[in-house]
Amino acid sequence: MRKGEIDIITLGCSKNLVDTERLIRQLELAGYRCTHDSTAPEGEIAIINTCGFIGDAKEESIEMILQFADRKNRGKLSKLYVMGCLSQRYAKELPAEIPEVDGWFGKFDFLGIVKEVQEFRSLGVQEARGESLEFKGEDYERTLTTPSHYAYLKIAEGCNRYCSYCAIPLITGKFTSRPMEDIIEEVKWLVGQGVKEFNVIAQDLSSYGLDLYGEHRLAELLDKMAQVEGVQWIRIHYTYPTDFPYDILPVMAKHSNICKYMDIALQHCSDNMLKLMRRRITREEQDALIDRIRKEVPGICIRTTLLVGHPGETEEDFNELCEWVKEMKFDRLGAFAYSEEEGTYAARHYQDDISQEEKDRRVDTIMAIQQSISSEKLSQMVGTQQLVVIDHSEQDYYVGRTQYDSPEVDCEVLIHKSDNKKLRIGEFYIVNIIKSEDFDLYASL
Repeated sequence: MRKGEIDIITLGCSKNLVDTERLIRQLELAGYRCTHDSTAPEGEIAIINTCGFIGDAKEESIEMILQFADRKNRGKLSKLYVMGCLSQRYAKELPAEIPEVDGWFGKFDFLGIVKEVQEFRSLGVQEARGESLEFKGEDYERTLTTPSHYAYLKIAEGCNRYCSYCAIPLITGKFTSRPMEDIIEEVKWLVGQGVKEFNVIAQDLSSYGLDLYGEHRLAELLDKMAQVEGVQWIRIHYTYPTDFPYDILPVMAKHSNICKYMDIALQHCSDNMLKLMRRRITREEQDALIDRIRKEVPGICIRTTLLVGHPGETEEDFNELCEWVKEMKFDRLGAFAYSEEEGTYAARHYQDDISQEEKDRRVDTIMAIQQSISSEKLSQMVGTQQLVVIDHSEQDYYVGRTQYDSPEVDCEVLIHKSDNKKLRIGEFYIVNIIKSEDFDLYASL
């Protein structure tokens, strides 16, 4: 156990990761040494940033908390704190279940954790006088846990959509946009830290600006970001199909540093399921949306997510979904099985009557279809030249990505080191694509 050191574990999505990075920044400015996602934690304090989105995520969070509770029981840890979505959602139930945890904090109570840590280490002079803590530096300042050349940029919190299956609005509250001026200042600050690639995230990018300005403002934000010197790639994540901000499409087509990439969660295609899921859109409207995106931004890579096994999904609905995936040929696709979440519309009004075995079968079927589509699409890239950014090096290969690939979740480009040219992490290179596999590409300089 190393005194004055804090181990921080982040579970869940990239939005959680941004919260962790803000917390680390405040702890470091208060004089602590922080280690993120260590495989061999040795700090005297541990902080776990949890996810509470679906059953598997909650189970992973609980298991991680119990692992660190065991370390504390064995005298290898002095203090254990928990924050994030799980803690926010079950603030009343969890303390009695896991008494080893010294403090449970909501999703955004960074300063509460800093105060607890300072009081434990007797470093909190302000707290001893009963004064409240304030953020040091700007609110957006953070210590990056990603490779220094890319970062996630969170432009809003919360969600007002209330899809039947989703607990996010129950956890994060109503949709709240960040002021555009603050976001642009953060972009400039991150460029100053060496960031070149910005992955724009929120629970619902499509609604950006509606609460603050009374109208869609994502297009204006992207336009301003693209003009900041040093911004080389901007990638758009988590758009919502209903009430889609079409004015972002000409902005994407206009700026070469806005990646031809869009993550848009469609969830299903059958009108029956879209209605049961409370998506407020029809298949015809969805198809027209995807068609327009592809026409206005030629060559765009579309990533989507599908949900199977939702209550009411018949075999006919699922077969329609399979045929639709084959027809639409999405560039990137993920599928997950329905998980009943208490408090959601589905949990209150539907019966979860599809077996887990059948849900898993449907996920596997969809992903097998997508594997074939991905293989076909990547094979079409062989013989082309692509701009790639190098993320890291492993054994015999440098590992990079094209503009069509987001970190951690999408395809990678592997460049063999036999060329005897040392590539720099975080730099961009033009490569020749020489080989493809189901989900990866191989290239040479």
